[in-house]
Amino acid sequence: MTLRLYDTATRAVRDFVPLHEGRVGVYVCGLTVQSEPHVGHVRSAVNFDVLRRWLLASGYAVDFIRNVTDIDDKILARSAEQDRHWYNLAYDMKRELDRAYDALHVLPPTYEPAATGHVPEMVELILLLVERGHAYAATDGSGDVYFDVRSWPSYGELTRQSVEDMEPAADADPRGKRDPRDFALWKGRKDSEPPTASWPSPWGRGRPGWHVECSAMAGKYLGDAFDIHGGGVDLRFPHHENEQAQSRAAGHGFASYWMHNAWITTSGEKMSKSLGNSLLVPAVLQRVRGIELRYYMVAAHYRSTVEFSFEALEEAASAFRRVEGFLARVPVASPGDEVAASLPERFTHALDDDLATPVAVGAIHDTVREGNRLLGEGDLAGARRAAGEVRAMLDVLGLDPADPHWTSGGAADDLTPVVDALVHGLLEQRAAARASKDFATADAIRDRIKAAGVEIDDTPDGPKWSIATDAR
Repeated sequence: MTLRLYDTATRAVRDFVPLHEGRVGVYVCGLTVQSEPHVGHVRSAVNFDVLRRWLLASGYAVDFIRNVTDIDDKILARSAEQDRHWYNLAYDMKRELDRAYDALHVLPPTYEPAATGHVPEMVELILLLVERGHAYAATDGSGDVYFDVRSWPSYGELTRQSVEDMEPAADADPRGKRDPRDFALWKGRKDSEPPTASWPSPWGRGRPGWHVECSAMAGKYLGDAFDIHGGGVDLRFPHHENEQAQSRAAGHGFASYWMHNAWITTSGEKMSKSLGNSLLVPAVLQRVRGIELRYYMVAAHYRSTVEFSFEALEEAASAFRRVEGFLARVPVASPGDEVAASLPERFTHALDDDLATPVAVGAIHDTVREGNRLLGEGDLAGARRAAGEVRAMLDVLGLDPADPHWTSGGAADDLTPVVDALVHGLLEQRAAARASKDFATADAIRDRIKAAGVEIDDTPDGPKWSIATDAR
C-alpha cells in the first residue's frame, strides 16, 4: 500500500510522491520560546516525530527541519514583564523545550535553525519580493516592509479564503499599509525596544516578521521546493497562508503537502498560556512516565482534537502498562534491522492510511491478546513471535520500552511505575489462571513474583504488592 497523507491545501487524502526518489524533506514550525512548554505545545512534535519514524521505517532518508522562533513580539513583551534580557528568556525557555522533547523521546531534527541566526537570508528574501513587485517599504518613516497581498492573485488559496473576507493583519501599525490585510515582512525598530533586538537592513535597523522567518529557513535547508510542511492547525492562517504566498511570489515551489495536527483542549478550548489552563510537561510527568504520556498522544489520530483529562491519561497509562507486562513475561531480542519486515500488515496499512495511529495501536493490543493466549497455552515460540511483532510496532511509534532512551534514564523516569507495570501484568495473568481454575499456573506465577523479591497480599480490594523487606 502506498503512503497516503491528508493534504490541507487540497483537503483530500492523496498518495505521497516525494520530489526526490528515496529522500523526503520535511519542515515543521517549531515553537516561539516565550514560556515553558505545556502538553499542548509538544503534541505537534510527537505527531510529526511519528511521521518521521514511519518515513524512515518505510525506507526513506529524511531531512527533518524544525525551527525555533527566538525573536518575536511576545518574547519582547514577556521579557520586559520579567525585567530580563529577551535573549536570556528565549535561551532558558529553549532549554525547557529541549527537556520536554527528550522526556517524550522526540528525535532531534536534522537541523534546528533559530530565527536570529538567519536574518541575512530573510533580508535577501524580502529584497527579492520587493524586486518582483510583491513587497514595499512603508512611506510613514517606520522602517516597516509589507507583503502586498493584492499583488499575488493566489493569496488565500491554502485556506480557501478571499482577501475581502479576511480580517486586517494585526502585526504592525496599519498606517503604512496599502491594504489592511498586508502583513509585515520587516519591522522597523521602535524606541521602546532594546537595541539588541534589531539588525541592520536596507530599510534601517529592525527585525524580521514572523512569517518570513520560516520561509527563509525552509528555503535554506530544504531548497526552493520540498515535500512536507507541518505544524499545528492554528498555524494554517495567517502563518502558513502567508508563508506560502511570499515563498511562491518569490518564485519558489515551496511545500508539496501541508499537514496540520489538531489541538489538545481543556474544557473545549485550545490549551494555551493566555487561557490559564496550561499543563506544563514537568508537572504532568509527576503523574505518569514520559513513555506513557507519549502513548497517550500517539493513540489519538493527529488530526483529532484531544480533550485532556488526567482520568484519560491514567487510562492510557494503564493500557500501556498491560503491553509492558506482556513483554516482560516474554523477553525477546531487539528488533534490530528487521523491524519493517516483521510489522503486521494491519499496522503498516494503518500508518500508510494518513498515519491512522488509533488503528495501529489497536493492532498492538490485538497482538498482545494473542500473545497472552499463546503464553497461556504454553506455546512459548508463538508468544515470542507475538512479542517480537509488538516490539517492532512500538519501535516505529517511539514506544519500545527496551529502547535505550527509556532504559538508560534519558527520560529521567522513576523506576517505580515500571515495576508496577510489570507486577500488575503478572497479577492479571495470575487472576486469569485462577478464574479458569488453573491453580497450578496461578501458583507458579505467584512463586515467580515472590522469587523476584515482591510480596503479594490478596485483599478484598484486589491483590496489593510491595518489595519484600529482605529484598531491599
